[in-house]
Amino acid sequence: MLIVWATVGIIREAALWERLTLFLRQAGAPLDNNICERGLKKAILHRKNSLFYKTVKGAQVGDLYMSLIHTCQLNGANPFDYLTALQKHAAELARNPSTWMPWNYGETLARLAPEVDSG
Repeated sequence: MLIVWATVGIIREAALWERLTLFLRQAGAPLDNNICERGLKKAILHRKNSLFYKTVKGAQVGDLYMSLIHTCQLNGANPFDYLTALQKHAAELARNPSTWMPWNYGETLARLAPEVDSG
């Protein structure tokens, strides 16, 4: 019986080893997990800051802004400029929200600029 369990253990370890070393066979795979750890660090920092919200609604607004700010940072957009553009162009944002995402709002601003100058 002991031999059977030892064989099962070796097979299990071989299967785990195969999965654990997959990144060695994948060209360009990162050797660390820094991207995920940076994302978690932001969530942990937000969790610490959220201890000081006075109401549930305030915490929900804080969650929304933290999500927007982090999404802007991940997409290389300045969060302050992005949020300011959303406020300035609230009517356009309400008409077509999909063109005002952090990764494509710059193109929308450039398209609107000639309309503002000529108007």
